[in-house]
Amino acid sequence: MSDLRATAAKALDRIVRGASLRAVYAEAVREVGDPRDRALLAALLHEGCRWWLRYDAALDRLLERPVRKREPVLHALLVLGLVQMAVMGLPEYAAVASTVEAVRALKRPAFAGLTNAVLRRWLRERATLDAALDADPITRYAQPEWLLQALRADWGNAADEILVANNAAAPLVLRANRRRSTRDALAARLAGAEVAAHAIDHLGDALALEHSTDVTRLPGYAEGEFSVQDGAAQLAPELLDLHAGQRVLDACAAPGGKAAHILECADVDLLALDQDPQRLPRMRENFARLGVTARVQAGDASAPDGWWDGNSFDRILLDAPCSASGILRRQPDVRLHRRQDDLPTLVATQARLLDALWGMLVPGGRLVYATCSVFNRENAQQVAAFLTRHADATALPDGVPAWFGRPAGAGRQNLVGENGMDGFFYAVVEKSA
Repeated sequence: MSDLRATAAKALDRIVRGASLRAVYAEAVREVGDPRDRALLAALLHEGCRWWLRYDAALDRLLERPVRKREPVLHALLVLGLVQMAVMGLPEYAAVASTVEAVRALKRPAFAGLTNAVLRRWLRERATLDAALDADPITRYAQPEWLLQALRADWGNAADEILVANNAAAPLVLRANRRRSTRDALAARLAGAEVAAHAIDHLGDALALEHSTDVTRLPGYAEGEFSVQDGAAQLAPELLDLHAGQRVLDACAAPGGKAAHILECADVDLLALDQDPQRLPRMRENFARLGVTARVQAGDASAPDGWWDGNSFDRILLDAPCSASGILRRQPDVRLHRRQDDLPTLVATQARLLDALWGMLVPGGRLVYATCSVFNRENAQQVAAFLTRHADATALPDGVPAWFGRPAGAGRQNLVGENGMDGFFYAVVEKSA
């Protein structure tokens, strides 16, 4: 177990320095055989990222000479030691002992005494330290100042609810593959394996699991009976209003979840496009497991001359690159990596994609614009600017069902945790015939 925490500390240090949590975990977990240890490693990394800004700051209060710069992996291990006790609720004695042993596993035995002293000081002074950390919104919510300010500018009093929701673990939601099963049949099969799940209102294919687990070990996974997908993302095919024989473009398709759902819902001619060629093999693997077929192609949706054959599309889905501000609970490393300066570039990219794709849509066709963002400049304001630029574009406010989130300009915005779902925005736009 000490080696596991040493592995987690090295991985967390890499993530804090800019690596993706998902990629680092995929690499680190190869060293871990026991499924229970894999689950603990995932929990350590997710909670370590989620609460880094709080317990990184706590160490400045606990250490006379911080080790952040001279021993960064040890610093990450100390953060994890605090997280185990303060967030994960692991037994205090076990958390302290295993963290001290991990120091030795990291070949830093000289720091074993320091580690023991720091963690035990936290236990003695926890009430006072918690009060000091809670006094500052940045350390109370463990989210960067620019994010707090942006949320309050857009959502006022609701911002604190979003900040709290960002720190809750996201539910694990499955999407039944209606070409191979049904939601009820999948629920029954899971129940037979003693896996508890419940249906999500308004979504015909969605099942939320009561407890997170390794989905690849669930019955039906290998047979392609389901995928993992948050409920908010499962709304896309309904908004597209699909009919057999239509030409459909998923313009930013990787890793292919929405594209696969489209193919599960209707017999359409789908082009799954993504700018990054390295992401295409994984998308093809997902399609093969689910038993669906699409044309998969690399290309920049904003530069159609490089890939488009000139034949227009009846339906276009643009799940645009965005700040990912709506999925911090699911991808907690976003709060460590995203910067305020990223937003102007993202907004410009979204506008460029919308303008380019509009020219590929048939008259009378429908474009669905989606982001996993909660920022108005990426969502309601982006769509409003697009409608101003294109006189033949008409937004359909009723195109997104009223149960989903709240009105946001010409679309609807689901805030983090609303309806049990991620923060997500949708707008439906039709082209004049």
